[in-house]
Amino acid sequence: MEEYQLVVFRLGKEEYGVDIAKVQEIVRIQEITRIPQAPSFVEGIVNLRGKIIPIVDLKKRFNLEGEEVSERDKRVIVVNVSNQTIGIVVDSVSEIIRISREDIEPPPPIVAGIEAAYIEGVGKIDKRLIILLNIEKILTEKEKEEIKALKVS
Repeated sequence: MEEYQLVVFRLGKEEYGVDIAKVQEIVRIQEITRIPQAPSFVEGIVNLRGKIIPIVDLKKRFNLEGEEVSERDKRVIVVNVSNQTIGIVVDSVSEIIRISREDIEPPPPIVAGIEAAYIEGVGKIDKRLIILLNIEKILTEKEKEEIKALKVS
């Protein structure tokens, strides 16, 4: 039986999961340096132990509404996307879970207002539904290039 390990986090009222293999670390939100001409969903950059990392706000990326969460609860999940390290801002990180392949359904065309292109599937654990994000697809190739360019300047 194939199993996945997921880092589970919240955006608004929904729970999402991302493959733990893509996650480098989870950190508290820190001072973000804004960058002119950055895409609207890029909050800016942070210096994480000497490494400059662009920060993407997933709520803005997916055009999700929702109540503002206190800075104290927000977390940055540092992930590797196409050999590029980025931080994604989420409302909170709750746990790391294991889920078996058979508990994952293919994604419907739109889930919680997010297109299926970003979603690998929907995990069912007890009465919970966890939207499994395909972290490689949260940014288009063009957006990846724009973000790469931000780090150089």
